[in-house]
Amino acid sequence: MLPLAVKRLLGRNLMLALGLVIVLGMSLAALLAPLLAPFDPNALHLQNILEPPSSRFLLGTDRLGRDVFSRLLYGGRVSLWVGFVAVGISVSIGTVLGLVSGYFRRWVDECIMRVVDIMLCFPSFFLILAVIAFLEPNLTNIMVVIGLTSWMGVTRLVRAEALSLREREFVDAARLAGTSTAGILFRHILPNALSPVLITATLGVAGAILVESSLSFLGLGVQPPAASWGNMLMDGKAVIETAPWLSVYPGLAILVTVLGYNLLGESLRDIFDPRLRQ
Repeated sequence: MLPLAVKRLLGRNLMLALGLVIVLGMSLAALLAPLLAPFDPNALHLQNILEPPSSRFLLGTDRLGRDVFSRLLYGGRVSLWVGFVAVGISVSIGTVLGLVSGYFRRWVDECIMRVVDIMLCFPSFFLILAVIAFLEPNLTNIMVVIGLTSWMGVTRLVRAEALSLREREFVDAARLAGTSTAGILFRHILPNALSPVLITATLGVAGAILVESSLSFLGLGVQPPAASWGNMLMDGKAVIETAPWLSVYPGLAILVTVLGYNLLGESLRDIFDPRLRQ
């Protein structure tokens, strides 16, 4: 969420343009990492350990002589992939449960909402830490766990939309025409409830990237020698005074990426919410 003063300073169109540029730029850099990276991210240059940024090593090297720029690009692939997959899982679960809860109401709604309330009783990050502690800390487990612990907000949003839309005339007409329940839910209600889902998904990618980076920083995320922005921060912690570039550049990558998705999400909210178009 961005402060109101920042939103007024940037303006809606500039926020949208800036968010798109950052998101597309970071995504393209990660996608084209094999072409852009000057070195293999795990290649050791033992003669150039902790070398500061230079013409050969653009962002310097780490404690094993690995090129920081190459690892930053490949780490972006991991962080963005975690964000997209985790959000895909959470949005899929939340959308289905929200549609079912809002459309059928009564005991179905009560059961689903009580599960949501129970899940929200636990701080998400500590719940993720608890689950990851019992599982092998690898990329697949991280994506699944983040997705399975972040669907509650989507469920509430979609449920609210479904409760309103189920009373509309076009839904009544679909019932009279003999449309199946699944057809009403996915062909009539869902398309009209996608706006808040799209906004939540955009903001959710930023949140998932932060969670993955935090887990990797704690040693519970992506495991070495694979590069991620979080474990690059962890590697740089021990030598932050003598080699600050090991922490500065991954930190900036996380900051800029999360800022881009937040700008994009806030801009989409302003566009889709009629109350904010004034």
